[in-house]
Amino acid sequence: MSSDDITPSEPSLPRHIAVIMDGNGRWAQKRFMPRAFGHQAGVSTVRKMVEYCAKRKIEVLSLFAFSSENWRRPEEEVSLLMSLFLTTLQKEVDKLDRNNICLRFIGDRTAFAEALQKKMSEAEAQTQHNTALTLVIAVNYGGHWDMCQAAQAVFDKMSRGELPKQTIDAKLINQHLATQGIPDPDLFIRTGGEQRISNFMLWQLAYTEMYFTPTLWPDFDEQAMATAIASFQSRQRRFGHTGEQIANQSAKP
Repeated sequence: MSSDDITPSEPSLPRHIAVIMDGNGRWAQKRFMPRAFGHQAGVSTVRKMVEYCAKRKIEVLSLFAFSSENWRRPEEEVSLLMSLFLTTLQKEVDKLDRNNICLRFIGDRTAFAEALQKKMSEAEAQTQHNTALTLVIAVNYGGHWDMCQAAQAVFDKMSRGELPKQTIDAKLINQHLATQGIPDPDLFIRTGGEQRISNFMLWQLAYTEMYFTPTLWPDFDEQAMATAIASFQSRQRRFGHTGEQIANQSAKP
């Protein structure tokens, strides 16, 4: 179900929160430490946010861990990020499983080492039936890539006769995105002060509420998340309707 299918109602919790976790490097530099310390501190914040969202019964938490553009960073930093990713995955998957959290990765995995690809697949398989929270980690992901791979998948299926030749519409593309089966984000959060979406879930964010904060990711805590959610709850989501229409719908018994 996409956000377009959700009937606006009284303020409620977002079903799906998507986050760009920005500011790890700057957090470390402000403390005169190598950027690596900021990324390690960022992992601690991820743990806190997963626990918080599971406790508040958020259905989906998506985290932009590594974009398709992040390969442009210094080779040493990229290597460190890959090592940290693998180490964290090895340490955390059992804990996620014990806490009934489903782990899912989106993005082009082919650029990663085979050991990392294998570990990602094993983690998904181990946690696939968990229901407390779906944790989506976007790695080597980009919104342009996602839309292109969806269009390519539709074309290939039509070419092989697996799909009838038909007009390609939004519903068909949505069924082939990396996020298929997951509701579109209701709330998008970017930490670190930048106010752009940086090629993250371009299709899925069409009707998402945006929240930007100067707080660096390692400093983003439970209260900061609660403030972001409160901001979301204070907004009127119209999905193309007028404010009067929404008010009338809300007034109906």
